[in-house]
Amino acid sequence: MTTPNYITAEGMDKLKREYEHLYHEARPKLIEEVAAAAAQGDRSENAEYIYGKRKLREIDRRLRQLDDKISKSRVVEGERRDSDKIVFGARIRLRRPDGKEMQVQIVGVDEIDPLEGRISMDSPMGKSLMGVPPRGRIEVATPKGQVAYEIIAVDYP
Repeated sequence: MTTPNYITAEGMDKLKREYEHLYHEARPKLIEEVAAAAAQGDRSENAEYIYGKRKLREIDRRLRQLDDKISKSRVVEGERRDSDKIVFGARIRLRRPDGKEMQVQIVGVDEIDPLEGRISMDSPMGKSLMGVPPRGRIEVATPKGQVAYEIIAVDYP
């Protein structure tokens, strides 16, 4: 049995919304466009038809990927608000060595967005944060060596 792909409820909703949009809106509209292009005659030199069929294959491929991700994912709620350890889904405010503050959220691999501060639980920082008390300092291995961060606050969405 494979290990489930952990995901936040928000991440699962995002995957499902994308699936629903592609399946109920984008795909039917594209099918109509491809049918209209096919009705114009010679399909071998019809750029609209060829492009439409290619785009339809891309949508179908993405639908299969989303279906696979959704079926293999396990939603983990940030239930342990009073926990004495940082767990999956936590939003953590940290102070960097230069004194600047940053916020990160520990998420699954399908939700990573560094620009939004969403880091994988398997990343060096994610691993350093998971399971530690919601206060104090952590050490994170970086390409430039160990970097210490101060944990300022932890909350769960």
